[in-house]
Amino acid sequence: MSRELFFLDRVWLGALAVVVFVATVNGQGGTAPSEANHFIGTPAGWVHPTMPWGDPDLQGMWPISFVGSVPLERCAGGGRGRPGGPPAPPCDPSKAFLTEEEYQGRLGQAATQVDRHAAAIAAGNFGQALQSGVTDPTFPQRQMSLIMDPPNGKLPELTPEGKRLSALMRSSWALNQEERQAWDAPEDFDSWDRCITRGMPASMFPFRYNNGVQIMQVPGYVILNMEMIHEARVIPVDGRPAISPAIKQWMGESRGHWEGNTLVIVTTNFKPGASMTNIGVLGSPAGNRIPTSEKMKITERITRLNNDYLLYAITTEDPVVLTRPWTGRFPLKLDPKYEWWEYACHEGNRTIRDYINASRAERAKAP
Repeated sequence: MSRELFFLDRVWLGALAVVVFVATVNGQGGTAPSEANHFIGTPAGWVHPTMPWGDPDLQGMWPISFVGSVPLERCAGGGRGRPGGPPAPPCDPSKAFLTEEEYQGRLGQAATQVDRHAAAIAAGNFGQALQSGVTDPTFPQRQMSLIMDPPNGKLPELTPEGKRLSALMRSSWALNQEERQAWDAPEDFDSWDRCITRGMPASMFPFRYNNGVQIMQVPGYVILNMEMIHEARVIPVDGRPAISPAIKQWMGESRGHWEGNTLVIVTTNFKPGASMTNIGVLGSPAGNRIPTSEKMKITERITRLNNDYLLYAITTEDPVVLTRPWTGRFPLKLDPKYEWWEYACHEGNRTIRDYINASRAERAKAP
């Protein structure tokens, strides 16, 4: 089978699985927990809530930190042994989910973990208390990576052009074994360093803190309000076409529509420059150097499974930089008590200037 036919076959099978899953959820028979719904079932007789004007109701606070313990790429991060400690357990890149027994073991371990924030306060270690207190809690999950396609849970290879663009990118987050970097201008930093944006799709993946995602709905629109960098994605769902492709934005231009009770969001018109991935996401490549192009297209699917959970999927296509698309998929849990904190970013807008001044001073004193 040719590479093209193999890829089309995988796309067709994946689309069929999504159609079957959505059709089942939209019915009233309920669904049993399985890999298709990340082991979160829909009760028999459950009726999907709706907004007063008839759209499916997705409103609420759905923090992405719920899956913050899962690495972006399978067998990358989250499983490495600590120095002096026991080695990390073996990881099977072909294994998408833990077994029930393994998952119950992780739940048991999580139940015995010490509350580091409370312990630091009790010990008077306020520096550690600050560090632990601003980190959002995570929860054990059965999935082994946020990336569910390709089947090995890894990002696709870059195209030759993608590798060329990656080599031109700059970031304060050094690549492995990278020599000391020089800073002379704001453009020597990436868009996250400069507190502009994490870009897409990185903004829709969990970070260490500020993971709030608030879904709001009004007639004709769905709003995804992001706690980090306080970006709000205002998505029309009234059938209007996208704006002119000549207008580019960091977060792209989104248009949504309903397929049954599933919200489908297609985003194009991206301003290139932000990294496709972010080192702040567990198990991501180092250096924030995965490029994007104007040809990038992102398709998201949001399906409510029951009163407390939804399933989120995001597929990224960029034929300029990627050899094939990739898909992240994971559940999110409703959390009305989630605390939304200010995202001040770079401490009085000093960080970039301080980096540049320090870099120039170090080079001036170098032999």
